[in-house]
Amino acid sequence: MSGRGYSGGGMGFGPPVTPPVIKQLILANVAVFFAQMLQPQLFSVMTASPSDFWQRGFVWQPFTYMWMHGGLGHILANMFGLWMFGSQVALVWGPQRFLRFYLLCGVGAGLLIVSYPWIPVLLGASSTATLHYPTLGASGAIFGVLLAYSLTWPDRTIMLIFPPVAFRAIWLIPLLFFMEIYFGPPNVSHVGHLGGVLIGWLLLRGQGDARGLLSFDQIRWRFKRWQMRKRLRSVQTEQSRNSNDRPYFH
Repeated sequence: MSGRGYSGGGMGFGPPVTPPVIKQLILANVAVFFAQMLQPQLFSVMTASPSDFWQRGFVWQPFTYMWMHGGLGHILANMFGLWMFGSQVALVWGPQRFLRFYLLCGVGAGLLIVSYPWIPVLLGASSTATLHYPTLGASGAIFGVLLAYSLTWPDRTIMLIFPPVAFRAIWLIPLLFFMEIYFGPPNVSHVGHLGGVLIGWLLLRGQGDARGLLSFDQIRWRFKRWQMRKRLRSVQTEQSRNSNDRPYFH
């Protein structure tokens, strides 16, 4: 991915500066990744499992799962997103606020991961086998950071390397969800990603400083505007159809 620089002109790849808090988070994730390869037993203790959290008392899992990763590609993708988009957010917010936001998004997503699977089980719509599926990765926290970026600079242009598509930053989260649902692997935690976005949205709404954050009044206004445009297009289409029925004069 690439995006427009701070000056608003030209295109550039990556942030101009990588803040220390981003470097420290990347180093921490890499260190845990190597530790889990050396000590495979960490997997069963640190990943987020609904049954372990609620039945065995592993209350630390909504925090520890976000430092674990399922492979080299998994950690590279997450750390790339953290570096690419998190650096610019951290430069504006400062290290303490950014770290607090990152951790709250990750832990909030973790709590949703260990709680949501219980709903269909309690309703009798799913078996208890789903309660033992582990989840790991920093994606919940990363999706919160991506939301913060897209709402802080909604009009910035982002260019995907593959496919080569340019779009405004405000569409980053919807596009990522579309791509992971239709093109992603079957073991992607949509609940974790959505949890990170939800917690990030609540935090940003409470802070009130993200320009791209929509209020309910704005959503209602945009829906009414969409309805008016739809009716206008219908009228224009009908007028065009009627005009085509008239004879031509020459």
